[in-house]
Amino acid sequence: MEFTTRAAILEYSLTFPGAYRDAPFHDNNWQLVRFKGNKKAFVWTYEKDGQICMNLKTDPGWRDMWREVYRKSVLPGYHQNKDHWNTVICDGSIPDDDIRRMIRESYELISDSPTKRIYEAVKKIPKGKVATYGQIAALAGDPKMSRAVGNALHKNPDPAGIPCFRVVNSKGELSGAFAFGGADVQKKLLEEDGIAVVDNKVDLTVFQWDTGI
Repeated sequence: MEFTTRAAILEYSLTFPGAYRDAPFHDNNWQLVRFKGNKKAFVWTYEKDGQICMNLKTDPGWRDMWREVYRKSVLPGYHQNKDHWNTVICDGSIPDDDIRRMIRESYELISDSPTKRIYEAVKKIPKGKVATYGQIAALAGDPKMSRAVGNALHKNPDPAGIPCFRVVNSKGELSGAFAFGGADVQKKLLEEDGIAVVDNKVDLTVFQWDTGI
């Protein structure tokens, strides 16, 4: 396991844009990683009871899932708001990919990153409608980042809550099979939404969401 040392945690956390290290309490046991944009910390590292721990911000929708899956290693936030922070005990019992995901989620919650804005925009697409990558980019604050929208949706951490299947290209064409877990999955999900798909394409004149932008 990679994330069993403070050094490994800090090294990964500092790869995020605008991240920097801080030790604000004149106590080397508490070492934080903050986001330059607002100086908020998204990773708090410290040693407690002989274990390296970190506090990470969490979406309440995911909070209990992490605590349930890793009952001994993910606990309510130590010395922080227990509704919005988890304490992660880095004892090697949590797969590295899940550690990375929790750190990334904490960063996105703190930083108001483009990825977070993209996901929030996708959540607003009504059932029975689709949006283009360009529409989502505009709603997320930058009409030029359509490619970033595609990248974010291919890494969707919550397919049930972030309906990326409702996003199509500027011609109404569906994504490749890999993006949604297999051939025809996006088509199936759209049809369950009441959207007609013909020749792997949606009629935008009928089903495109009017965002007012």
